[in-house]
Formats: sequence, C-alpha cells, structure tokens
Amino acid sequence: MDDLSEKEQIDAIRSWWQVNGRYIISGIVIGIGLLVGWNYWNAQQRQTQFEASALFEELLTSVANNSVAAAESTAARLYDEYGKTHYALQSRLAMARLYMDAGRDENAAEELRALLAKQNDEEMALVARLRLARILLYQDKPQEVVDLLQGYSDSAFAARYNDTLGDAFMALGRVEDASAAYTAALADNPNIPTVDRTLVQMKIYDLPDDAMSDAMEADTLESTPATDAANNGDRE
Repeated sequence: MDDLSEKEQIDAIRSWWQVNGRYIISGIVIGIGLLVGWNYWNAQQRQTQFEASALFEELLTSVANNSVAAAESTAARLYDEYGKTHYALQSRLAMARLYMDAGRDENAAEELRALLAKQNDEEMALVARLRLARILLYQDKPQEVVDLLQGYSDSAFAARYNDTLGDAFMALGRVEDASAAYTAALADNPNIPTVDRTLVQMKIYDLPDDAMSDAMEADTLESTPATDAANNGDRE
C-alpha cells in the first residue's frame, strides 16, 4: 500500500511537471537573460562614462590652451556621441567660457541656450542661466535678461539673479524695479554671501534719490527685528 502510494505521488509529480515544467524553465531562462542584460547595460554605462570623461579631459586641455578649433572638434564628439552624459553639459559651460574669452559672445550664448534646453540638471541650469544673463547684458539686451531670470527668486542663485536683474532694470530705465531687485539681493545670507554686498550697496547709492531712499528704508526694516531682539536681550 505504501509502495502504491509512493508511485501515485511520483506519477502526480510527473503529471504536474508535464503541465508546468516549461513555464518554470521559461521563467528561469528569462530571469537569467534579464540578469545578463542588466549586467551588460551597467558595463556599457560605465564604458560610456569612461569614454565621455576622457573626451572631457581632452576638451579642458584645449580650453586651457585657448585652442578653439581643437575644443570645438572634441565638443562636437561629446555632443553627438555622449549627449546624454553629464560631461556633455559640462562641456557646454566650458565652451561658453572659451568663446567669451575669444570674443565670440553669440557662440557662447548659443552653448548656454543649448544647455538650458536639456533641462536635465537643475543645478547646472542655474549656472548656465546666470552666465547667459550676463552675456545678454554685455550684448545690451536687458529685456531678454528680465525674461530669462524672473521667476527664479526661490533658487540658491536668487541673490545673484536679483543683482543681475537690477542691472537689467536700470538699463531699461525701470528704476523702482532695479531698487527692489538690488534690495532683494541684499537679503542674501551675510554669513555665506553669494554676491558682493558692498558693490550692490554702491549700486543702490547710485540710484536716483527717491529710489535710493526706498531701498535704504527697506534694508533698515529688514535689519530692525534682529536689532530689536538684541536690544531687548540687553534690557533683560
């Protein structure tokens, strides 16, 4: 009876395997294939990053030597073959700097616009936006600066943006807006400044009298709570 029971169990296992075995084998094959594919993809990614890094180092050497033609050739390869890497974005910043040093400000602006169009690295985009704004100021295009920078007052570059916005507003003759922008720039953390506060203050002093008074009053009001708190502490 026990032998018959064991035979029945074996037959049941065989029957089950005949029905389900191919699915199990298929699952194992698929799993192995996915693992091999994942490892291959990771290896390809590492190889891509390595190659892009080597090209970027080559680009930096050309930039350091002011070799525009060589830098352009290397940058073109980075953009075409490794456009999705971080190194391609960094290359646009480097090329923009090289073009500005070469007096080719429009080429520099094009590189920065291309970087901003990618929109896949927020921190680098903040840098590119500020540098593009300064180029536009240099090109006497203050309205484009305003269009570019407004709406980014809550970023880590807020003070630098506001300082540049103030310059653009002044170029447009919008003195009150310039005053407000410079005052906002002074709201930067004085312990970790990102703008030259003395220079911004000098810009405020150079404003027409009414605008300067408003700016100084706003700056005074900003510092009042801290001063009052200190005075209250002394009285206690």
